[in-house]
Amino acid sequence: MNLEEYFARTGYKGSTEKQDLETLTDIFQHHIRAVPFENLSIHCGEKITLELEHVYNKIVRRKRGGWCMENNQLLGWVLQRLGYDTSFLGAYVFNPHQNAYATLMTHLVVKVVIDGKAYIVDGGFGVSYQMWQPMELVSGKDQPQAPGVFRFTEKNAVWYLEKMRRKQYIPNQSFSNSDLLEKKECRKVYMFSLEPRTVEDFRFQCTYLQTSPDSLFTKKSICTLQTTDGFRALIGWTLTETTYNYKENMDLVEFVTLEDEEVEKTLKEKFNITLDRKLVPINVKGFYTI
Repeated sequence: MNLEEYFARTGYKGSTEKQDLETLTDIFQHHIRAVPFENLSIHCGEKITLELEHVYNKIVRRKRGGWCMENNQLLGWVLQRLGYDTSFLGAYVFNPHQNAYATLMTHLVVKVVIDGKAYIVDGGFGVSYQMWQPMELVSGKDQPQAPGVFRFTEKNAVWYLEKMRRKQYIPNQSFSNSDLLEKKECRKVYMFSLEPRTVEDFRFQCTYLQTSPDSLFTKKSICTLQTTDGFRALIGWTLTETTYNYKENMDLVEFVTLEDEEVEKTLKEKFNITLDRKLVPINVKGFYTI
């Protein structure tokens, strides 16, 4: 495992000499635009494991993506190697269909401290809830980014992340009531504490999420990638391409339904992913919004 190979994978050609916020942001943005958030292994007969070397080989050498425990573990390793003060935290994801936070800590994020200021770096959430810049860990402050306005609030040592989105323009009106569309303008994303975690704290969750019939990830095949002006998502057979701020305070959301034979080609052309095994797409209604 080496940093040069990782940077070749993400296309980052900037400096690595300074451990400052500008460098961190640049490295982070190259990651989220090159490495998809995806769970395709579950739906093509592969097992997802958390060993760092396996994650590195999958993302860097096989040019795949991964979910939060893979993407953020790799990002954490890169930043640590560069000399950043990093640690892992564990979050509980909000389920909009149950209107409640999960009871299982399933989301791994990275905390980075620069000159005494703490930031959350999360390269493993995908779709419209994927932050594009490290977020300063401060309560009650609106932090506008291209995807929308993010905000942390803290109450009794528990931190909450929420996001305010723009209006949506959907040219294909047959998708205007899609269960994939987020209907609320302000959406809770996840909650977490500042207790440091290790990858070991996520081993049970890693197995559960890819095997349980109650898991979102067994109900949907997901591949999402951030672009320079929005994001793409392939969920089951539904391809979504979102352009942020297409018009003033409005995002363009384009939907198309793929045929079986188009899925593999789309993964290659839109996400730069080639799978070793046959994908079996799935999209059980509910449980997930973009």
